[in-house]
Amino acid sequence: MTDAAEKKSLFTFEFLALCLVIVTAFANVSVFYSFYYYLGAIDIPVVWRGFLVGLEPMAAFGLRLLILPWLHVRNSYAISLFSLILLIAVSCGYLCVTSVSGLIVLRIAHGAVFVLLTSAVISLLVNFIPPQQSGRGFSALAVAAMIPYAVVPPLTETILPFVRNAADIYAGVSIFSLAGIVLMLVVRRRIHSAIGRMDKTLMQRLSLVEIRDNFRQKPVVLLLAAILFVYMAHATVFYFIKNLTCQTGVGNAGIYFSVAMAAMIAVRLFGSFVFDRFDKLKLLPPVLAALVISLAILPHAATPLAFYAMAAVYGACIGVSLPVFNALIFSASAPGLRGLNTNMTLFAMDAGYFLTPYLGGALIAGGAGFNILFYAAAGFVLFCLALIKICQRREENDEN
Repeated sequence: MTDAAEKKSLFTFEFLALCLVIVTAFANVSVFYSFYYYLGAIDIPVVWRGFLVGLEPMAAFGLRLLILPWLHVRNSYAISLFSLILLIAVSCGYLCVTSVSGLIVLRIAHGAVFVLLTSAVISLLVNFIPPQQSGRGFSALAVAAMIPYAVVPPLTETILPFVRNAADIYAGVSIFSLAGIVLMLVVRRRIHSAIGRMDKTLMQRLSLVEIRDNFRQKPVVLLLAAILFVYMAHATVFYFIKNLTCQTGVGNAGIYFSVAMAAMIAVRLFGSFVFDRFDKLKLLPPVLAALVISLAILPHAATPLAFYAMAAVYGACIGVSLPVFNALIFSASAPGLRGLNTNMTLFAMDAGYFLTPYLGGALIAGGAGFNILFYAAAGFVLFCLALIKICQRREENDEN
């Protein structure tokens, strides 16, 4: 255990600064909620749109597996800072790249830089979460990751009429990367001081044997699979809600995100005080059941009031489920494997965000309506619910 982890206080300067760097990282991807729509606006053929949307998370998905064995506390700070610099260049690339081939290269580069940044920051951040406050810590981390989704889409919708197209805004979010660089420079001395006090075993690179043994732990594998299905549902909303509103004529995508993320942040702030007091496996089933309902009936919302009410339910359910999943993974992991498994939850996020636009794009290209995609999202959550039931039965058998 690190000295930082032994402290009673969760909200140290280092923890808060690294959470803010996570905010800057996700600000650079939350702006792409309308990317499928943007590709149509610049006349990219429909058969390429889903592929290009999913290419950035697909690159992150593939690269994360390659870098995790090589990532450790000692090199994470330098990688974080370098990645923020690269992210500025990638974001500005959307200003001049409009061809399919160029966008393929740019999206792969974007995914590579994003995964380097988030993986490195997470590897640092988990060392500042006291084990007895894992639920509270991951609630705070989840809030940091979701704040951009609450702010950036409605801000983008407001700014769009005053710029040439969305590419100007994709480049404009580089200001968040600049803020992240400043934060990393400010916190540099404190982080290096904390690293110097850590247990030497936590600073070593994981061996392949340790990684292999980690994935032989069935609770870890089941939880990661469940997280994947939640992210597939989440990605459906992120990538296709704007198109659903155009199809049904009800609601506004920017306001939907504002309502959903406000609910998400509210329950996570509240949850930071109560999540660690409940049996987390028993908390998930009713929350996931409500999430299924909110997704399945969203295409049938006949009024803006009903549409935004479903946004609030959706946001509250995601707001509870994802940090609880992260806390369960954290608790199921040995101290030296917590950074790896927390990053594996990001791997599940990458997988969900690249599989969903491919599957959804294929369905749309085949003639399906966007409502079908939201029924599929409800189905993903049902799969997740089934996996949680398996985890519950395993826990009950172990207790007996």
